[in-house]
Amino acid sequence: MKRGYLSDYFDGIAAKRLSAVEADMTRSHQHELNGVERLKQLFGPASERRMYSARFLYLTDDEHAPLVADGTLTWYDARERHPTRSEHRLYFPANPVMDKARAGDLLVIARRPAGTVLLVVAEQGSTVANQVQWLFGTENLTDARYVVRDDLNAERHRIAAAKRAILEQIGIEVEPPPDAHLNDMLRRFGGAFPNTRVFSEYARGTVRDVDCCDDPDATLLAYMEREEQLFRTLERHLVGVRLEQGFVRDVDGFVAFSLAVHNRRKSRAGYALENHLESLLSGQGIRFARTTTTENRSKPDFLFPGASEYQDAHFSSGRLTVLAVKTSCKDRWRQVLAEADRVLQKHLLTLEPAITTAQTDEMQTRNLRLVIPRPIHTTYSSDQQQWLMSVSEFIELVKIRQRG
Repeated sequence: MKRGYLSDYFDGIAAKRLSAVEADMTRSHQHELNGVERLKQLFGPASERRMYSARFLYLTDDEHAPLVADGTLTWYDARERHPTRSEHRLYFPANPVMDKARAGDLLVIARRPAGTVLLVVAEQGSTVANQVQWLFGTENLTDARYVVRDDLNAERHRIAAAKRAILEQIGIEVEPPPDAHLNDMLRRFGGAFPNTRVFSEYARGTVRDVDCCDDPDATLLAYMEREEQLFRTLERHLVGVRLEQGFVRDVDGFVAFSLAVHNRRKSRAGYALENHLESLLSGQGIRFARTTTTENRSKPDFLFPGASEYQDAHFSSGRLTVLAVKTSCKDRWRQVLAEADRVLQKHLLTLEPAITTAQTDEMQTRNLRLVIPRPIHTTYSSDQQQWLMSVSEFIELVKIRQRG
């Protein structure tokens, strides 16, 4: 069995757009989804009633965490006694997630290997809905009919960093593959996490067959993928050791430990992206300042060519460049607009796939341009791709400006 694919976590999925009857409980009080033939591909014929433990999620761009409800799903044939006809249905008790669902929202029903079901509803027109569709390969939903995917070990379903982030949004913890570097990390770092710069440098040192000058986009993704794998490997070991020690009657200690693990995950990814980009820029001989201060005590992540040039009123503003770095955008991209007043057009490097056209259109009107590694461009529409900038294109732009 191949490892590192969606098939590790799902036996199959069915996706569709919710119809008005399915989403509006004032029009249908049955709390059921019709079990059409395509849904039978997922659950099989209901020769008898089958009940599944289920987790329901509602996702929207407006909330940092999904709305979650636990419950059950019942798969049955409403005409099981009929000699020639069958009418399959999927019943769910009322719950806050389905109460919030609206017509046009994305629905994904996913069977898990443990015999449970994950039911995800994502708000229509949201970035997170785009991302869930991209995750499962259902981008081309055109009507209210189900699209079923049961080939989740195909190459397009291999789990890389962008897919891992989306899986975590829907509550799936991706296990790191076995890694031969664990013993070396424990020896080097003394059984603890080093600072982010040291860890990023170590991760880069384990990557082979990449060339930061030949393909900066692939190199940056390779560095991030490797650091994520090494981080999760070391984290899994260190957390396991701490859990074995136990938290006997120490509730506050357990809560503090859990928060520390969560916060380290969130902050480390951003620092890792900055660290690896810094290494790429230095390897290309580009001059820059990292987190230097501009007006109103703003601190852009990267300022080109540097702080002294920015402060020099005689230095042409057309040769200045500012780049913010965020692993994901959401509404945080607007923070970038207030950084470095002398630079009219801002740039933002992110690894986030499938941002909506409405969001990228607003970015364009606000003079912000996205820089995204080339392999992630395919998650965007063809029109959006014309506007996106790759890492290599951004590097070339800065080189031209620095040559004057």
